Amino acid sequence: MTRSATAREAALLAAQLEPGGAQPSKASDAETFPSPAREVTPVVSAGPNTSLPSHPASKRRETTARPVNPTEVHELPHNLGPVTTRSPRSDKTAPIKNEEIEKLAHSLQDTVDGARKYTPGPPKIAKTSKKTNQYSLTPGTTPFPDWTRPTPEECEEVNRLLSTVHGDIVAPTTIPEPSLTVTGCGEVPSVLDALIRTLLSGATTGNNSAMAFNGLVQKFGILEEGIGKGSVNWDAVRRAPLKDVFEAIKRGGLADVKSKKIKAILDMVYEENQQRRDMLVRGSQDAPLSLLQKPDDGKQYEMACADQNVLSLNHLHSLATEDVMGELVKYPGIGPKTAACVLLFCLQRPCFAVDTHIFRICKWLNWVPPDQATEITAFSHLEVRIPDHLKYSLHQLFIRHGKSCPRCRAITGQSSAGWEKGCVIDHLVTRTGKRKGGSVESPPDARRLNGRKHRT
Repeated sequence: MTRSATAREAALLAAQLEPGGAQPSKASDAETFPSPAREVTPVVSAGPNTSLPSHPASKRRETTARPVNPTEVHELPHNLGPVTTRSPRSDKTAPIKNEEIEKLAHSLQDTVDGARKYTPGPPKIAKTSKKTNQYSLTPGTTPFPDWTRPTPEECEEVNRLLSTVHGDIVAPTTIPEPSLTVTGCGEVPSVLDALIRTLLSGATTGNNSAMAFNGLVQKFGILEEGIGKGSVNWDAVRRAPLKDVFEAIKRGGLADVKSKKIKAILDMVYEENQQRRDMLVRGSQDAPLSLLQKPDDGKQYEMACADQNVLSLNHLHSLATEDVMGELVKYPGIGPKTAACVLLFCLQRPCFAVDTHIFRICKWLNWVPPDQATEITAFSHLEVRIPDHLKYSLHQLFIRHGKSCPRCRAITGQSSAGWEKGCVIDHLVTRTGKRKGGSVESPPDARRLNGRKHRT
């Protein structure tokens, strides 16, 4: 642990020893819940993974424009695997090659290849719950009702333009069904794997988050038999000392914070799994309606997971999108962006997750009020304004464009390398903010071509 972390732990211990001292919160206390009364150790494998880089990515970003890493640009954001693309539609642009993505012992891309087709229903207005409202989310409504952009036509046009450069993004059409009989990694739709892996991707690079996840795989192993086959042995992570989890993920950065959050999340998931099992055994009328209405095989699956200490969030597959969001954001360190990514990539629900690249470009496009919106309010607004069938592709295209376009990357200006290459959406954006070499906005001709300021 760092000196500052040691000092915080010492101060916390001193406060607990004093009468009336503050108690640690569940989010920061790694040992919140007691160990389970019954322990069944699954068969695991913790072999080394040699497919990852042997050294972490650079910790400091250069002040000049850095070369774009093709692997980062052409993979799913948040280290979720390769993107399914078609070749760009413009003859002037070279086809994008599918770079080989580093293979982890358990790839979350497999969780979206399976046997059950998901057909989204019509959008509905959701009631704001206490769980989602802690982030001031407004499911089904926009926090900016007078801001009528983007229109569906604008979304279609931007999607078309970006696709000519970056290729058509094709969303997978099937997801697997949780089952007691599994045949491999691809047959396990592990929502918990998706949640932890997306958490690890926060505030770091794709390579670093991959090394952190692989550290968990090597330290704690993969379930090789029975329910959950192919998933990380999350119960072993839960029962391990905090320092072991820290050591496993330290190469990914922010290990002191993320290890505590992972432990707290797994403690909560374990307790919830046991409570749901007890409700099924007793036939409790206090059980959630979604649990009581499960088919028999679904109930048996949940009970078997709890009996064998296989931690699972797979019951979220059966919940409505707004309910899944509420369930996910209650966990420590899980905000709307992480929850939306799990919904989009693992559960395959139409959901427009907003990260820093997307937020920047949407402000430049004037799709959200530039001086009022935050990433969270932008998410609530764009969830309503962007058509469902474009949420997956626009999410991916914006991230890819925000990483690779010489004019749309963060902190760029007219003196930056590659600026002269132009931008396919240059006539639609008004760039603001600091740039290398000073504050630079779009050229006057680009602003005139835009002519799409919001009118009240």
